[in-house]
Amino acid sequence: MIFRVHHVTQYHYDRPVFLEPQIIRLTPRSDPNQRLTDFRMDVSPEPTGLSQYLDAEGNSVVKVWFDGTTQDLVIQSRFLARTMRSNPFEFLLEREEDYMIPLVYPQADMDALARFCAHGPGKIVAASTYTQDVMEAARGETLRFLHGLNQRIYEEFRIVVREEGGALEPDETLQRREVSCRDVALLFVECARVVGLAARFVSGYHSGYPDTRHRRLHAWAEVFLPGAGWIGYDPTLGLAVADSHIAVAAAPTPAGAAAVTGSFRGSGVRSKMKTSLHLDVSRG
Repeated sequence: MIFRVHHVTQYHYDRPVFLEPQIIRLTPRSDPNQRLTDFRMDVSPEPTGLSQYLDAEGNSVVKVWFDGTTQDLVIQSRFLARTMRSNPFEFLLEREEDYMIPLVYPQADMDALARFCAHGPGKIVAASTYTQDVMEAARGETLRFLHGLNQRIYEEFRIVVREEGGALEPDETLQRREVSCRDVALLFVECARVVGLAARFVSGYHSGYPDTRHRRLHAWAEVFLPGAGWIGYDPTLGLAVADSHIAVAAAPTPAGAAAVTGSFRGSGVRSKMKTSLHLDVSRG
């Protein structure tokens, strides 16, 4: 599929502020499943300086910094990208034992995956309880467990739009049941880690549905399976990730995949964020 995207993020402050350096993760990644063919970014006010680099997770980062004060920060990105993976299950796991949980990663993989297996403080209790029934129904089979977890979250939670704020911790997600895509993505990640699977949080874009009027950034999860690599699961939609998703950033925590991270100097300032996303998808 071919994605043509124009994404605008605007922050408005009710009085002039001094912007600290801003970290922007809006550049889609290029990998065997998707190819970025054109990308442009405009930032207003014009930055004093700009640097581009890969962060520790391999995400493409743009860092900008400013002089003077402003009441608005506007970030516009435009890109053209192609997805190539139509079958999300086109893989063979490396060893026979990888089809069963607990999955024991080869030491070379484990050295690189340790951060994607670790739980944050207080997360494991709620996630463990929620995971137990899924694990029993899957009879310890790795792929059945991942499918069952994805479907259970999809069926049990109502997804709503929450423009601001980070992802909720799993215990709060389980209590509310009316949550955002980033909340259920983090829940999936923590539940996968409960059974020893390396998992990470992903931000990006989804093609949506023909009648979708207002599009937004999306979030899902990826799990690392030996012989398959990082495999995506989208509990918001109850789908394994294929060519209808464009990944932008992935990290052990949602904060590491945030589209824009930064702060400002100013006291008693109120701010508002507004986004606009035009996304055109075609078969190609």
